[in-house]
Amino acid sequence: MSQLDIRHDLGTAVIVRDGEIDLFRYVYRPDTPQLESPKPYLHPIRTRAGHLVSLFRPWDHVWHKGITLSLPHVGEENFWGGPTYVHGRFYVQKDNNGAQLHRDFTRLEQVGGAVELAHELDWITQSGRRFISERRSLSARILSSAAWMLTFETELTNVSGRDIAIGSPTTKGRENAGYGGLFWRGPRAFTGGRLVTAEGSGSGDDVRGQRHEWMGFAGRHDDADATSLVLMVDDADNPHRPPQWFARSEEFACLNPAPFFSEELTVSDGATVGFHYGVGIADADEDAAPDLAAAVRKAL
Repeated sequence: MSQLDIRHDLGTAVIVRDGEIDLFRYVYRPDTPQLESPKPYLHPIRTRAGHLVSLFRPWDHVWHKGITLSLPHVGEENFWGGPTYVHGRFYVQKDNNGAQLHRDFTRLEQVGGAVELAHELDWITQSGRRFISERRSLSARILSSAAWMLTFETELTNVSGRDIAIGSPTTKGRENAGYGGLFWRGPRAFTGGRLVTAEGSGSGDDVRGQRHEWMGFAGRHDDADATSLVLMVDDADNPHRPPQWFARSEEFACLNPAPFFSEELTVSDGATVGFHYGVGIADADEDAAPDLAAAVRKAL
């Protein structure tokens, strides 16, 4: 099995390499406008064959950046980016675009061929108030000759001094728009691709809002005769599981196991809520999704 390597661009990003291929770049201290709610992100993300499976700052939603942890409604604060949904007014730009700021690394090492990193962050409101303290861990490992896996784990502690309700545009009144949480934005070429679950495949209109333990997205590349598969698996201990999914394939490619899709989660002052996900990245089509989901679940 291949050994993954780490390159650290001090003060900015960690790159994880698989031989000559950069599997991903994790930018932990981004240079992002306040309007886009600055937050760490993974981009570019590639398969083992080197095919790009992420998109950065697309013109339609400039706050979409590869894979991020993004929350649009944290009390009255926006840690997603851009305008906030207000029922009856649609989206309104407010002075509430908070930032997730890297504080310290607690782990950055190679372990048994895998790569593990962990760091602490402060979620700061646009007004400068410390709202959430986070402990985040990421790891990467090879699953097979055609697939690798990212593990994403976070613990969010409410330090705001008051109870916080975490929700989505749907909990605020917009139908079938329950996005928020771990969010992947795919390449423009993936538009029109196939979303796949344990029950079959379809489009975003077919599966958005459904509950599944896992969901995958199979898309074709413009610059190669190849198909790639991105798949997310929800952990058994996550709140509100199995999650409803915010997913698209018609307007653009995205996947998001959304724990606050249609139900808010209130985190008491001083309390901690945790989430754990596995993400499989494969040089494969939708037929490989069940086996990839099983492999990610086993390693999660």
